[in-house]
Amino acid sequence: MKQTTANIIDEYGPFSGVDAVHGVSYDGQKIWFASGDKLHTIDPASGKQVASIDVTANAGTAYDGQYLYQIADDHIQKIDPNSGEVLSSIPTPESGSSGLAWAEGSLWVGQYQNRKIHQIDPQTGALISNIESNRFVTGVTWLDGNLWHGTWEGDESELRRVNSQTGEVLESLKMPPTIGVSGLESNGKDRFYCGGGNCGKVRVVLYAE
Repeated sequence: MKQTTANIIDEYGPFSGVDAVHGVSYDGQKIWFASGDKLHTIDPASGKQVASIDVTANAGTAYDGQYLYQIADDHIQKIDPNSGEVLSSIPTPESGSSGLAWAEGSLWVGQYQNRKIHQIDPQTGALISNIESNRFVTGVTWLDGNLWHGTWEGDESELRRVNSQTGEVLESLKMPPTIGVSGLESNGKDRFYCGGGNCGKVRVVLYAE
């Protein structure tokens, strides 16, 4: 397994009225993050908060190219990012869902204390497959066809690239002590956007293979 130290190159926040950052996503232009009772957008060039949507948003966030998906307690809501309207809802595979990602036509749902990642049908919530981790799973994302997830236990946190079929850890980017990762998203190229939990920040990790 390849192990390196995460290279944090920028951070956004804390933001007024935001106590914690949960899920994080990226629509190609704006960073989205969940703060409990709202979804917020950040301009990555300026780091400024741009807008928000009033919706339950207490865990993972994902974007499929058109719609947002947001964990709201034990459901995943499909949201129109332009109007903020909740279009539909499916149940989470288990309680305690944490991370959320969209890839290969499926939603990938992290389970924190159960240490799993489930692949589910975004229309019905039906389970397609799952893998197990030996660490708590926080945010989930994909980059260049590879599944990544965040971990956070005590004062230790890391970003892990894993085999999407077996869960084997292939690569680890270790965060500095006391800096945790809640939500996780890639920009599809060379950056990870990492929710910082109760510090109310989103950090940017540069990634080079």
